[in-house]
Amino acid sequence: MVEPSPQNETQPALTFSILTLFPQVIDSYAQASIMGRAQQAGVIQVDAVNFRDFTNDLHRKVDDSPFGGGSGMVLTCQPLESAYESLLPLQEPARVLMTTPSGRRFDHAFAAELADCKQIVLFCGHYEGFDERIRDLIPRMEEISIGDFVLTGGELPALCLMDAVTRLIPGAVQKFSSVEADSFYNGLLDYPHYTRPADYKGLKVPDVLLSGNHKAIAEWRHKQSLERTQRLRPDLLEG
Repeated sequence: MVEPSPQNETQPALTFSILTLFPQVIDSYAQASIMGRAQQAGVIQVDAVNFRDFTNDLHRKVDDSPFGGGSGMVLTCQPLESAYESLLPLQEPARVLMTTPSGRRFDHAFAAELADCKQIVLFCGHYEGFDERIRDLIPRMEEISIGDFVLTGGELPALCLMDAVTRLIPGAVQKFSSVEADSFYNGLLDYPHYTRPADYKGLKVPDVLLSGNHKAIAEWRHKQSLERTQRLRPDLLEG
């Protein structure tokens, strides 16, 4: 976790509490770029909690073989439940999430919901996943997925969620107007972007972007967003 600036002693807008076997994965990413600056500014706080520290097992085991046989190992309930209880009481409004392939698909609308929270608790799975009973033991548990594929663990989905949500919190990004222009914010894909030089190997920047006519530029960008969305993601235009 990056320590907040001593000048900012207010409660962060949002605290991410990540229950994981690999806190170094969370910490290394969360200290960089926008998330790192947001922590320094006291906008967010990231706490990576190693639930292995909460196991009652003498050998610090957090997994066991599945009942009924089969390959792989299953995360046991006790260390996960104890790690969660160490976070109580949560800062409301709060959400409790589990990364799993069977969860609700994460998207911009979901990120916008989460940006209004004061605390997000994220359970990162590993091995063959969680003992099914953890879903009954942890109140209001929600399952999330970042796509129809399987990863080694839940840390990467957790980082994707944290990054997407952080960008939507005022103060995390220097110019919030850049967030509002991103893909999905208004339901469309982003328009094309260009920078210097104006002519690179015969590929030229559209004249309208060099015209200085801000109204014409805005109209061109909106048209490009519509055309790109229609061509690449027509499902976004339904309704």
